[in-house]
Amino acid sequence: MKVDCHCHILPEIDDGSWCLEVSADLAHRQVAWGFERAICTSHRTSLYRNTPDIVNRACDRLREALAVRNIPLELVPSMEYRLVPETWPETLEKGWLLPWEGHHILIELPISDGTKVGDIVPVDEVKRLLDMGYEPVLAHPERYMYLSMKEYIGLKDAGCLFQRNAGSLEGLYGQAVSERTELIMKAGLYNMVGTDLHNERYAMFFDRIHFRAEEF
Repeated sequence: MKVDCHCHILPEIDDGSWCLEVSADLAHRQVAWGFERAICTSHRTSLYRNTPDIVNRACDRLREALAVRNIPLELVPSMEYRLVPETWPETLEKGWLLPWEGHHILIELPISDGTKVGDIVPVDEVKRLLDMGYEPVLAHPERYMYLSMKEYIGLKDAGCLFQRNAGSLEGLYGQAVSERTELIMKAGLYNMVGTDLHNERYAMFFDRIHFRAEEF
């Protein structure tokens, strides 16, 4: 089964789809690219403080819309957890972890400013998740330009899996990210690829590069 392990197609709960119609259209595009299942990894950040209840309700809404439209995409509710003090400790305290494909938990770091993790140590949180029986997956490591190769390897050695964004190599996020993606690929650190699909702009880019799930 072809699985998109990272996308933001649930309606109206983060910076992805802004309405149900857009969500259904994005799901239709995923099917056209060859996907059969979408892991709906809505943000949990200082700005988007989603909970499992919020995500599950949004997922149910989209499931109903896809059924009416005969769009054969299986939806799995999950979240993308940013390791920041505003949300991560509360997530652990309240048990708000929605794993996918067994025990995978998608985590991310602040995109441009690594100091926003505060006193959180990412390697320690990876080990904590492993001790809890989960498999941590770091979303789009190529976008954290402040990380060194030594830090990447430290996260891998701690047991973290790496997820590359489709489009990173082809220029969706700019030349610097493309070059960083090549570096991580040459080091053999990636385990999986996801679209990180948010909106029509992403969809148009994937259509332009003739992206297909078979490339995963």
